[in-house]
Amino acid sequence: MSIQQRRERERADRHRLIVATARDLAEAEGWDAVTTRKLAQLVEYSQPVLYSHFKDRDAIVAAVAIEGFVELTAQLHQARTAHESPERALRAFAETYLEFARTRPALYDAMFLQPIGEAFNEAEPSFVELVAALEPLIGATDVETYAETVWCALHGIAALTKGDRLRAGYEEARLDRLLERFHV
Repeated sequence: MSIQQRRERERADRHRLIVATARDLAEAEGWDAVTTRKLAQLVEYSQPVLYSHFKDRDAIVAAVAIEGFVELTAQLHQARTAHESPERALRAFAETYLEFARTRPALYDAMFLQPIGEAFNEAEPSFVELVAALEPLIGATDVETYAETVWCALHGIAALTKGDRLRAGYEEARLDRLLERFHV
């Protein structure tokens, strides 16, 4: 291995460490706790080293969000394709989306609530999975608008549940009402 290859590998390792540490810290203490100063202490590198990898804190959050979109898309794809019935595939998609938001609140927050700029474009494959889940149920009738509406509803349920703004014990009933339109 050349010196250049070793340096590139070490840089990639530092990058992954910073992103993983930011994610862990956010899950433990919330995004307000994630500062470049605190990250530098936790990863045992100076702040200038962090800034050599990321422009600012928002860029770190965006990197976390991008990882989240990859994970979410993989889980949504697996949920959707595990069922032959289009109705069951859509329900599995919705349940997986809400479970992801519930079990990874800081990651979900990075993906959908924090300022991440163009990194939000990485959500497109997740949206494509939703379109694929809806298409067999509604045909070609402006499936993307339906998908946007369902996504908005799922996001609303996720955000309001996280904020304890919805009645406890009605999670399944809410999902039932949402999916009734698709005879699920």
